[in-house]
Amino acid sequence: MNPLVLPGVYAPQDDTRLLTGALYDEPVPPGADVLDVGTGSGALALAAARRGTRVTAVDASWRAVCAARVNALLAGARIRVRHGHLFEPVRGETFDLVIANPPYVPAPGDGPRGAARAWDAGRDGRLVLDEICREAPAVLRPGGVLLVVQSSLSAPDRTLGQLRAAGLKAAVTRRRRVAFGPVLRGRERWLRERGLLDPAENEEELVVVRAERPV
Repeated sequence: MNPLVLPGVYAPQDDTRLLTGALYDEPVPPGADVLDVGTGSGALALAAARRGTRVTAVDASWRAVCAARVNALLAGARIRVRHGHLFEPVRGETFDLVIANPPYVPAPGDGPRGAARAWDAGRDGRLVLDEICREAPAVLRPGGVLLVVQSSLSAPDRTLGQLRAAGLKAAVTRRRRVAFGPVLRGRERWLRERGLLDPAENEEELVVVRAERPV
């Protein structure tokens, strides 16, 4: 069943599907505690719930929270959905698995506005990624895993470096090249001027970074 997507809520796309595949690769036992950060429509939270895990989903958008709650109800899934920025609604809690599909698209301008907050992430695309790298290690249990999807345009090597510096074992586990969507096509010239795109490049590479906290 395709999830209900309200106006202004990020719809499941290639990055969602790539991260879902990584989620299914994880040997997560039934009853494990899973956190979906920036849940949007709740698609990833639903995928985790189908595996028999206890899922908490968080989003800063009230529309996304409403969409995720409705989709959980329609699917008959028990998902705890909370409103708030990243890890703030779950302070003091820890999880076996954290999944995140954050905004990661480099964007001109002072900051994301409106619906673009679901994908725009500052001039280097790391406005939210850096925050996840700083805070995610503290919410992982020993042996816990973080799965985060991002674009090659937003420096996966920096993600790996920050997570390793925090004591996690981190690596890129999945890659997929996809054609530019409307957002990247609309700022293609700007990306090339900044050196983020080669002159002949017309595809974006998506990657999943997996980071594990040692036992």
